[in-house]
Amino acid sequence: MTIAATDEAVHVRAPGKINVFMRVGALDADGYHDVATAYQAVSLYEDVRAWPDDDITVSFSGTVDTSDLPTDASNLAVRAAKLLARHAGVPGGVRLEIEKHVPIAGGMGGGSADAAATLVACDALWGTALPKEELHALAASLGADVPFALTGGTAIGTGRGDRLSPALATGSFHWVLAVAEFGLSTPAVYRELDRRRDAGLEEDWRSGADAASAASPTVDLAVLQALRAGDPRRLATALHNDLQSAALSLAPGLGRILEIGERNGALAGLVSGSGPTVAFLVDGADSAIELQVALSAARLTAVHVHGPVHGARAALR
Repeated sequence: MTIAATDEAVHVRAPGKINVFMRVGALDADGYHDVATAYQAVSLYEDVRAWPDDDITVSFSGTVDTSDLPTDASNLAVRAAKLLARHAGVPGGVRLEIEKHVPIAGGMGGGSADAAATLVACDALWGTALPKEELHALAASLGADVPFALTGGTAIGTGRGDRLSPALATGSFHWVLAVAEFGLSTPAVYRELDRRRDAGLEEDWRSGADAASAASPTVDLAVLQALRAGDPRRLATALHNDLQSAALSLAPGLGRILEIGERNGALAGLVSGSGPTVAFLVDGADSAIELQVALSAARLTAVHVHGPVHGARAALR
């Protein structure tokens, strides 16, 4: 049942994210891990334009290479549109045009941003007017990072990362992203983490003080305090990602990138999510420009972003 659908195109922007903190629990019987993460949405956006059509299709453009992205039913944006259509009983379709800027398979949730923006765009295009809670439930069924791409800002994610609670962050944090020319498979990074743990290559997270974290991971209080204070230097000392060692194992060159950034003014650096994007926290816009120049001189693609920013929402015309 639709309400007042529109015949005009709908344009929605959704942000990429940085995991400023991430703990990964033990492997569950269902093959997944519980996590505790602090997300921050940053000013690198995916732009989704939705046009009325008979079928559900997607095409891509943008500043990243989209040539290998699937455009069939396996694409997450297509899945999002079909899910909403089924849920709301919409008989029509949509032509999705997605302008991508978030690195693909880069640990910044670009595909999740596409799905979140598609849900918002199709909801407006078809006039389904779903309550926020229903959109969030649909988002969670599509992937762990999709709900955060809907809400944006700064939030704590638990469970698979899809159970969100807002985290107060004051001011603006500046980041410089070193964008890799390749992607890393998220499942492969998790498998490598499990392998390293089984082989004893990680710290002994199954005993002593870390035993509770392994069973039910939490975000360190120092992270929440630094975000609340708007203090990048305090946050720099609290950055952590359990997946980083696994990503470095699969892509050792990321270690060199971390060294270059930390030698050239970054307060701290970490692999975002499952990587391979490396996010460097700096103390302001001037420092960001200096680091961007240094990374570019090392023939790396560097992008200055800030956060937190809003989640998926209609762009101004």
